[in-house]
Amino acid sequence: MALNSLEALFEDTLRDMYYAEKKLTRILPKMAKKASSEELADAFTSHAEETRTQVGRIEEVFSLLEKTPRAKKCEALEGLSKESEHVMEEAEADSVMDVGLIASAQAVEHYEIARYGTLIAWATEMGLTQAAELLEASLAEEKAADEKLSSLAETANPAAERREAA
Repeated sequence: MALNSLEALFEDTLRDMYYAEKKLTRILPKMAKKASSEELADAFTSHAEETRTQVGRIEEVFSLLEKTPRAKKCEALEGLSKESEHVMEEAEADSVMDVGLIASAQAVEHYEIARYGTLIAWATEMGLTQAAELLEASLAEEKAADEKLSSLAETANPAAERREAA
C-alpha cells in the first residue's frame, strides 16, 4: 500500500493495530495461565475480553471507511510478544514470572497507547468523528490496563526482589 496520504497512513496503521489486537486475544490467555498471582491472572483475562471488544471497534472503523478489515503484520507486536514468550519460558520463580509478565504487558500497553493516540489525532484531522470516538474508547481501556498493571507491580516487584535476596 502506497502511503501517499494521511488517509492511506491511517488505514495502514489501523491494519497494524487490527493485527496486534487479534494477536493479543491469543497471547493474553497464555499470560494469564502463567501468572502465579490470581489478581494478575484476572487482569490478563479481563483485558483479553476488552481486547476482543477493541477488535470489534477496529472493524467498525473499517466499516466507517467503507473498507474490508484486513490485518497487516505488526512487527512491533511480534517483537514484544517474543519478549513475553522469553519470560514465560525462562522465569524460574513465580514472583519473577509475575514481574516479567507485568513488564512485558506494559510494553505492549505503551505501544497501543501511542498507536491509538496517533490514530485518534489523524481521525480527528480527517473529520472522522465516529472513528475517533471508537478509538478513544479503546485508548481509555489501554490506559486503565496500564494503570492496573502499575498497581500490581507495586506488590509484585518487592516480592521478586525478596526472592532474589533469598
